[in-house]
Amino acid sequence: MKYQINLLQEKEKDISGKIIYFALHYLRYILVVTQIVVIAVFFYRFKIDQEVIDLRDELKQKQEIVQVSNPLLKEAQAIDLKTREIKDILVKQSSFQQMLSYFLSVFPDKMRVTHMVINEKGMEFEGISEDSAIIKIFLDKLKADKVFKTISLGSIRREEDSFRTPFKLYNFLPKK
Repeated sequence: MKYQINLLQEKEKDISGKIIYFALHYLRYILVVTQIVVIAVFFYRFKIDQEVIDLRDELKQKQEIVQVSNPLLKEAQAIDLKTREIKDILVKQSSFQQMLSYFLSVFPDKMRVTHMVINEKGMEFEGISEDSAIIKIFLDKLKADKVFKTISLGSIRREEDSFRTPFKLYNFLPKK
């Protein structure tokens, strides 16, 4: 076997030789890697664009759903408003009924009403009795039951054979 040994230094290549050596050996790998990166970015961009298009379509669909359901929503709000108004009316009616029932249950038999005004706040009436003690008992009963927050009795006027007095009963507290 023969070996060839060269002890001479290799000649230094000039710049064009280095460029040619680089181009032949390393540049092709760089180009291949660059092309792979460009293709990967292209497919990634394609994927992102498709997602954006899908999101726009989904947004348009949801906007159409909102536009279609908007009249239904307004109708539901109107029905809800009417329902709340009905509940308020029913509560007021129940309170009024309880107030009137209570009044009729505690009103003395030996007393008469000559004038009565009933509203949401309470009632005002003028009572007539032949005995002033009945008026006092009725007033004490109203205060003891604590069904009205405000109970006021006007001045008691003596007429021929009876006593006349105005009552004001406000802020009825209905029992639940």
